[in-house]
Amino acid sequence: MSDDDDEQTRADFANAVNMTASALDRWLDTDESKSVGQKSGGSSESTGHASGRHIVRILRKKQAEYTDADRAHMRKVVGYVARHREQRPDGDVHDTAWRYSLMNWGHDPEAD
Repeated sequence: MSDDDDEQTRADFANAVNMTASALDRWLDTDESKSVGQKSGGSSESTGHASGRHIVRILRKKQAEYTDADRAHMRKVVGYVARHREQRPDGDVHDTAWRYSLMNWGHDPEAD
């Protein structure tokens, strides 16, 4: 992957993830965070919750420390956030599974 691709990935990720590492880390400890998302393979943790933990690790790294797996996850996050935002329900979304799911992926739609 070229430096331009990496730069675009970082920019897209920064636009999609609007929560800080500490805010996301605190959120992931809440019952609301743990209440949403698909669990697979008998895991007690949802895919989104595991993603949130990876996002926290990425946010705490310097760019030079990013691995190929980090960059791949960043692209996955960008795609998820874009798709999920398009499914916004009508009305107040503050206490909805839709918002909680997005927040597990590092995006709080109320901060838009």
